[in-house]
Amino acid sequence: MRLAIAAGLALATLSAAAYAAEADKPKSESWSFDGVFGRYDRAQLQRGLKVYTTVCASCHGLRQVHYRNLVEVGLTPSEAKAVAAQKEVDEIADDGQIKKRKADLKDRFVSPFPNVQAAAAANNNKAPPDLSLIVKARENGANYLYSLLTGYGAPPADWKEDGKPKKLDTGQHYNKYFPGHVIAMSPPLTADTSVEYPKDGPKPTVEQMAKDVTAFLAWAAEPSMEDRKRTGIKVMLFLLIFVGVFFVIYRRVWKDVH
Repeated sequence: MRLAIAAGLALATLSAAAYAAEADKPKSESWSFDGVFGRYDRAQLQRGLKVYTTVCASCHGLRQVHYRNLVEVGLTPSEAKAVAAQKEVDEIADDGQIKKRKADLKDRFVSPFPNVQAAAAANNNKAPPDLSLIVKARENGANYLYSLLTGYGAPPADWKEDGKPKKLDTGQHYNKYFPGHVIAMSPPLTADTSVEYPKDGPKPTVEQMAKDVTAFLAWAAEPSMEDRKRTGIKVMLFLLIFVGVFFVIYRRVWKDVH
């Protein structure tokens, strides 16, 4: 029995490894928020916000983020309020009736669909995932997401499955960084994607937009990262000072003991 279970686990492990091996290794990018002293690039976050609201928000929600949080990416309260005002939310009036109003800073990011069922119905029975924690939910998060957004292309000529040429069905797309290489989501960023970037900033190429929106979603997944790192550095400095003081006390207490 144990041998059968062990064999089954081994087979499952090998199958999972083979499936994962079908995806190319994600690109390794340099991110401003990497490392102990890493910080978010506010200009990049603001560009990423534009990419999200222009491209991604039509299918993907960001329900764990409030519009007031946009002040943390460098927007003024009035600018954050203007972003919120582009959407409407339901509100119960004094007479008990539901009415529409413009979203405000107190509201969460408005989802593109009223519920999961509606999202699935509009996307070939597969609801697009909420992006609030997408960078945390994927292994090698930021690198994987950036690679996925830039990994679309035509299948290789020798693409085969079980020794037979493999073809994409209607509604499927080839992405070399996606497990199995077949993904239902059409390329969200292309050369024709139009996102207004600051004149003094980089050009909105596919690679640049992908990197900017990835940085924005990394911030959305962990907006308190900078505070956490600052606290960690303070704790480490305190511990170093404490160790130094303790060592001096130790030497003075035991200096006459032989």
